[in-house]
Amino acid sequence: MKALSLTDLPLQNKKVLMRVDFNVPLDKDGNIADDTRIVASLPSIQYVLDQGASLVLMSHLGRPILPASSEKRSSFSLKPCASRLSLLLGKEVMMASDCVGESAKKIVEGLKPGQIVLLENLRFDPEEEKPSNHSKFVKTLSSFGNYYVNEAFGSSHRPHASVVEVPKCFQGKAAAGFLLEKEVKFLDEAMTHPTRPFCALIGGAKISTKWGVIEALLNKADLLLIGGGMAYTFLKAQGFAIGDSLVEEAFIPKAKSLLADCKNKRARLILPVDIVVCDKIARNSACKIISVKEGIAEGFKGVDIGPSTIDLFAGAIKTAKTLFWNGPMGVFEIPPFEKGTFAIGHLLATLPNLKTIIGGGDSVAAIEACGVADKMTYLSTGGGASLEYIEHGTLPGIAILE
Repeated sequence: MKALSLTDLPLQNKKVLMRVDFNVPLDKDGNIADDTRIVASLPSIQYVLDQGASLVLMSHLGRPILPASSEKRSSFSLKPCASRLSLLLGKEVMMASDCVGESAKKIVEGLKPGQIVLLENLRFDPEEEKPSNHSKFVKTLSSFGNYYVNEAFGSSHRPHASVVEVPKCFQGKAAAGFLLEKEVKFLDEAMTHPTRPFCALIGGAKISTKWGVIEALLNKADLLLIGGGMAYTFLKAQGFAIGDSLVEEAFIPKAKSLLADCKNKRARLILPVDIVVCDKIARNSACKIISVKEGIAEGFKGVDIGPSTIDLFAGAIKTAKTLFWNGPMGVFEIPPFEKGTFAIGHLLATLPNLKTIIGGGDSVAAIEACGVADKMTYLSTGGGASLEYIEHGTLPGIAILE
């Protein structure tokens, strides 16, 4: 990265305004279900405190609809994150009741070296997602620190105020945090200078959210394997019956064009050859395995890749030296539709010489669910961000630092 690093900043007795990604999943009782993103930010947080600086953290959580009642706002509060961070650090983490109001200003003004405060959810202010010119929101946030640090890779693909506009107020004083640097390093190495053969495995539900990265990977990877719900759009484009499976009709012409042009691309595209289908997505549904050529009957939908596809994908993966995976192969959250995703996960765990980069979101959840997360080379904290970085080679939040 052509940007200042956290270690380049003289922090003693200064205030650091740090954008973190504490957009963590909460259970029905409002408790943190997975604190991976908070844990990932600890090295940068601890470094700032160890340097004798005070720290102002800012993040969003979820997608609160504004204006919202106080009851609805409480379900999107960052208070659980402040409590968890306090537990992880072994010291008090103060919590502001707002992000740019009087509560926040008062706490920030009184911060002493070594103290830390977490501002309330940035998305409680509409200017976070839609900043205006000469925004008071941006001006106030910018007044909270002598230096700005972006430690929120998972949010850096969004041109939001805290990611793009606030760092503009810190010319020569805005830096990348350790996690942001690490994410970029692994993705850069995998995409720009991969140890080949380079295999990309793309799954998940919608092709529309990943079309750009599929096109990019066809020119970057040596093998491109496509599973999950998005595969059915490709299968229908080939003329196969897909029953009631997920399909995005608007992308069928694009899929036909891409399939026709594959011979001119670097990567060899591999699609499923058999599918697990069921009459409903539930534990007690009637399931069977059918070949793609046989076609899926009306009233049935595809929910996982079949055993022949698992073998086909496994054979391709075993030839690779670098692998990027984003998106599950089926509805892995509901047994028995996890078999394809878990089979791939367990295979990767047996290949110590394969560099495996898991691209955030459901992919990381799937790897953790099958108990092999510690066997992967790198787990990204940003699903959408990692895909956009692959597609564009940078992100708005990174470009502004550079």
